Amino acid sequence: MRPDPPLEERIHERLLVDAAATPSDPTGVDRALVREAPLLTGPQRSGLVDRVVARIQGLGPLAPLLADPEVSEVMVNGPGPVWVERGGRLTCTDVVVDAATIDRLVERVVAPLGLRADRTAPLVDARLADGSRVHVALPPLAVDGPYVTIRRFRPRRVTLAEVAPPDLEALLIAAVADRANIVVSGGSGAGKTTLLNALGAHIPESQRIVTVEDVAELSLPGDHVLRLEARPANAEAVGAVTIRDLVRNALRMRPDRLVVGEVRGPEALDLVQALNTGHAGSMATCHANSPVDAVERLATLALMGDIALPLGAIRDQFLAAVDLVVQVGRDPSGRRAVVAVWEVPGPGDDPAGRVRADAHGVLAAPERPPRVGAAPDPSPRGVAGPGR
Repeated sequence: MRPDPPLEERIHERLLVDAAATPSDPTGVDRALVREAPLLTGPQRSGLVDRVVARIQGLGPLAPLLADPEVSEVMVNGPGPVWVERGGRLTCTDVVVDAATIDRLVERVVAPLGLRADRTAPLVDARLADGSRVHVALPPLAVDGPYVTIRRFRPRRVTLAEVAPPDLEALLIAAVADRANIVVSGGSGAGKTTLLNALGAHIPESQRIVTVEDVAELSLPGDHVLRLEARPANAEAVGAVTIRDLVRNALRMRPDRLVVGEVRGPEALDLVQALNTGHAGSMATCHANSPVDAVERLATLALMGDIALPLGAIRDQFLAAVDLVVQVGRDPSGRRAVVAVWEVPGPGDDPAGRVRADAHGVLAAPERPPRVGAAPDPSPRGVAGPGR
C-alpha cells in the first residue's frame, strides 16, 4: 500500500532543515526515511525515495509521466487529476496534485530562467532542460488554475515516410532538393514542427541553416545548423528579444536557408523579404485551417510590421515567394500526417486547381520551376530518399 502522502512532505521538510543533509542525494533520503518510518517495506521505501528526490530536484509527481516515452503532452488543469496525451488521445491519469504542489512546480520551472510567474505576470512560456515546452497560466486569468501544459520534446526524429505515402514523400524530398520555399500549416498540435524536422533531414550537409524559434524545438541534423531562440522579458520587464529581431539578425549570418519555427506576428514581413531576396529553400510554419488560409494569414500578419503597403501588394509578394504550402493534421486515430500539398498559384491562376496531393498521395506534379541556386542532389542528411 502506498504510504500516506504527508510522509513525503515530512521527509522533504526534514531534509531542507537538516544542514548536514544533501536533499537530492537518494542515500540521504533513504536514511531520513528509515528514521521517520522504519516499518516500511523495501519496495515502499524505494518508491518513496524516488518521489522525494523528484519533488526536490525534478517536477515531483509529474516526473513519471514525463519519463513515459508514450506521453507527448502533460496537462495540469488546476488542483486535481493530471491529464496526458498518449498516441494522440487524451486520458486522465491517477496522478493528483494540489495547489501547493502546482505552485512548487511552476517556481521550479521559471526561477532558473530568470522569469516570474505571479499575479502581475500570470502567463509564462518556458522550456525545460530536455527541450520540452512549458506554458503556465495563473489566476486570475486561469479561473480554476493554476494551469500547466508541458509539450514533450521528442528526441527521436520522425521521418517523412511516417507522415506521408511513398509518392508524396518523394514529392516533398524533391521540393527540398529544388530549394522550394515551403510553408507548413495546420492547427495546434497537428505536427507542424515534426514535419519541419522531417523536411530538414533532406537538406544537403553542405548548406548553412539558421533556425529561428519562439521556443527551441527544431532538431535538424548536421554540423552547420545555427539555432536562435527568442527571449521574453525578465522579471524587470526588460531584455526581450522577439522573433522579428532574430529573423532580421539571421539574415546577417549568411544563411543558405532560413527556417522559422512559427510565424505569428510582424516577422512575416521580414520573412517574405528574405524569401524574395535570394534565400531559396527556406521554410516556416504557421497556424491555419487550410493552405489558402495560410497565405492569407501570412499576408495579414505582415501588415503588423507597420508597412505602408496595401494587403493586395503584400499578398502578391507571398504568392511570388512561397512555392508550396503543406497542410498537416490528425486522422481519427490521432496520428499526425500530411493531408494536403498546395502549389501556390501565380497571378490569375485558379487556386482550386493547385492542389498537388492529399492524404492518399500525389494528384499532380508541381509546375513551378526549381528556384535559382538549386543544386543537383548532394546526398541528403543521413537519408537515402527516393529519386524523382
